[in-house]
Amino acid sequence: MVIKKNNNQYPHLDHHHHHIMYFTKRLSSLDYRYFLILIPPLSLIIFFFLPYFSSPLTNPFSSFAPIRSFLLGVTVNINATTTGTSPVSIYYYTPPRNETAETRLWRKKKEELLRSRIAVCLVGGARRFELTGPSIMENILEEYPNSDLFLHSPLDQNAFKFSLLKNAPNLASVRIFEPKPIPETETQARVLTAQNSPNGIQGLLQYFHLVEGCLTLIQNYQKRQNFTYDWIIRTRVDGYWNDPLHPRNFIAGGYLVPPGSSYGGLNDRFGLGDLNTSIVALSRLSLIPKLDSAGLYQLNSETSFKAQLTTQGVPYVTKRLPFCVVSDRMYEFPPTQFGVPVTALSSRGPLSGAKCRPCTAACRGACVAEVMPGLYKSWSWTDWANGTLELCDAHEKWEDGWEKLFDRVAGKKLAKERKRVQSLTLKKCVNDFEEMKKRTWNWEAPPPRQICNMGLEAH
Repeated sequence: MVIKKNNNQYPHLDHHHHHIMYFTKRLSSLDYRYFLILIPPLSLIIFFFLPYFSSPLTNPFSSFAPIRSFLLGVTVNINATTTGTSPVSIYYYTPPRNETAETRLWRKKKEELLRSRIAVCLVGGARRFELTGPSIMENILEEYPNSDLFLHSPLDQNAFKFSLLKNAPNLASVRIFEPKPIPETETQARVLTAQNSPNGIQGLLQYFHLVEGCLTLIQNYQKRQNFTYDWIIRTRVDGYWNDPLHPRNFIAGGYLVPPGSSYGGLNDRFGLGDLNTSIVALSRLSLIPKLDSAGLYQLNSETSFKAQLTTQGVPYVTKRLPFCVVSDRMYEFPPTQFGVPVTALSSRGPLSGAKCRPCTAACRGACVAEVMPGLYKSWSWTDWANGTLELCDAHEKWEDGWEKLFDRVAGKKLAKERKRVQSLTLKKCVNDFEEMKKRTWNWEAPPPRQICNMGLEAH
């Protein structure tokens, strides 16, 4: 039997075959020089965009990140991960044109800091965190996005405001604890004084516990992650920052503190140092026996802080810093000799940790020049030269309409955050804390609903 082939049985295959043959012929007739022309632009596309789809450890072009950053005109962030350590974020800046020698110096210092390991230790109660928190985020945490945040704070009716930290770049450890009395020892009673402390020696011990407890969180994280930090920044929850923390304040081998508000010792409202100096500076409780052995007695927070640095051979440096401590406390006005000046949040500064509040300034210019020289310089005095300082009349509670004053000074971004906390619902608060918890390596805190209920019911 002869089977006759039917050429029309699969006509659609003949049709596709025709097109394939046509394309092959066209391809073979092209000049291959056109393909050589296409190679350079294709290579550039791979050079620029491969980092966004691959790990720096497997990307052959990762070492060219600064060049890529310069050509694109943007900052490039590489997250490099090595075995046994946490991710290291490396940030490259685009150098500005026509920069001065000084600008170039600080740019290089900033680039070096962005490649280092930085811990930010945030301590204290959240009383006005809706005002201070966003400023800390903007001027410290976002200014150094490679830093890890460690929060150590007591649980109270304001702790719900910490939900603002859900967008912090890196959350390493959060401890919100129920405060309990700390037993006072004979040594502590000898070394410390209750004078000028609102809550006596117990108040000092609670504060020292907050600071040293944050150091413990950092040390535990280092141990588990198998690395050590290059720098530790310690700042208070109630600090309002109106400018970024400058690279000039990172001083190896020395411990940086603000000038003024020294109360006979050193201003302890902020500190920055390398790991070794920071361990000494933050060991507020455990170094009290050393102060006792040195024969140092009746010390307040500031004098004991200075003593623990000097007795342990840690050199300190003072530099003016762009922050103030937002306070609800009332003080006599105008301040005299040992009085406390309360600065207006609108002051140009830097205020170096002086007490502040949003207010209509009651004293500026010639008035400030008359009041401030009367303050004892080794006590509550702060730098006021060149019109950097304005004073509030703080003998009464915050004035009506302070919200508008704050919003005008702080700007739209921070004003929006303040209003967001003001209108926070229980559901949103709980969701924000749950999001924070997922992003945090170590979480020691009551259930989010408890934190939020406690605060929102009180407000």
